[in-house]
Amino acid sequence: MHPAITKLEAASRKPAIAQVQSGDTVRVHQLIREGSKQRVQVFEGVVIRTDRMGSTTASITVRRIASGVGVEKSFLMHSPNVEKVEVIRRSKVRRNFMSFLRDRRGKSARLKEVSFDRTAANVQPVKDEVVAEDPLASDEELDAEVTELNVEETQEVHPETSTEEIAKEEEKAAAADEPSADDGDGDESVAEQEEAESGADRAEAEEDRESTK
Repeated sequence: MHPAITKLEAASRKPAIAQVQSGDTVRVHQLIREGSKQRVQVFEGVVIRTDRMGSTTASITVRRIASGVGVEKSFLMHSPNVEKVEVIRRSKVRRNFMSFLRDRRGKSARLKEVSFDRTAANVQPVKDEVVAEDPLASDEELDAEVTELNVEETQEVHPETSTEEIAKEEEKAAAADEPSADDGDGDESVAEQEEAESGADRAEAEEDRESTK
């Protein structure tokens, strides 16, 4: 099968459906659209056939007697128009296609009921919790998600650093680099001492000259 078809089927596939078998008495909630309005119609009957239950095109055929007339309807399990399928009763059967029920009425059409786990059989899709991935997502959306993840990772690696702390550290470094006023005063005192020493040396040299004369 083509990969594009596989992706479309995966997107339209429900995360979970009811475990329906032939011979089950089910109640199907079907969505009916009438113009701008929509309503839910319930169809209750016996499942006389199941087809491709493990695939996206899984379908069931439900039969019921309405006003003495047999009515059969087929439903796609993964169709968006089928909101819910409830398994009410389970019977013991040996066939997948029970066409013999079409010729029976009354007691002869009854099936032997068996016990079953009703909660496990009525597994329904959770639309709010399960989110299907979009197979046709563009590369730009994926790139945006990657950049968001990278930003979150960098924030997690340095959780304690903030802009205020960084600014304070920069101010401290700048203050350490600039010469202080005390350093300037110390330089001036050293220069004065050097000048005084040179003046004393000159005076001593003049005295030595006079003594030699």
